[in-house]
Amino acid sequence: MGTLSQLFDNNRRWAASITEHDPGFFQKLSRQQAPQYLWIGCADSRVPANEIVNLLPGELFVHRNVANVVVHTDLNCLSVIQFAVDVLKVRHIIVTGHYGCGGVRAAVQNRKLGLIDNWLRHVQDVHQKHEPRLRPVTDEKQLLDRMCELNVIEQVMHVAETTVVQDAWARGQALTVHGWVYDLEDGLLRDLRMEASSREEVARAYDTAVKTLHEAGPRSRE
Repeated sequence: MGTLSQLFDNNRRWAASITEHDPGFFQKLSRQQAPQYLWIGCADSRVPANEIVNLLPGELFVHRNVANVVVHTDLNCLSVIQFAVDVLKVRHIIVTGHYGCGGVRAAVQNRKLGLIDNWLRHVQDVHQKHEPRLRPVTDEKQLLDRMCELNVIEQVMHVAETTVVQDAWARGQALTVHGWVYDLEDGLLRDLRMEASSREEVARAYDTAVKTLHEAGPRSRE
């Protein structure tokens, strides 16, 4: 097992613990998966999707990338969404960002990190779009928090605009998209009020979410 034997030991203990509570769990899991949720989140190691919402393997379909970005040319992300919606028939797609996101910070500060700069250009687009309202926020933490929130709202919009989701709504499939943000400092999720269950609801949900953020003012980090 080489130098990673600790991880194999951890795996055996984890599997034994699951089996102790439910002896047939892995046999049932191997035969099918029927999650109700697709989680699109950040690749940050501090944001483990299943653990945050206390769901077992098989209950949450997951796609993660740096800064939880949804791009219409990203066939990886689009394939995950298509499989989740058309094959697994998930009922909820949840885009979850997190405060303290290194990708968002790098984008806002225009740091040069290499290849990833091209990916983070999408987050910089969000910053430029909302720059007039962000300009008065002089505290860096508050600015980055607000950007993490706005980035989620924009990515939910992108999910809702995909042909996969639009087609699902057109045929009457029950599907809701949501925008959440996770706080590393207390382990809690916050609902950004960006939620839509039909194409008619998307624009209104977006306007409500953005307006609610700006009316609330900068989030206290004390």
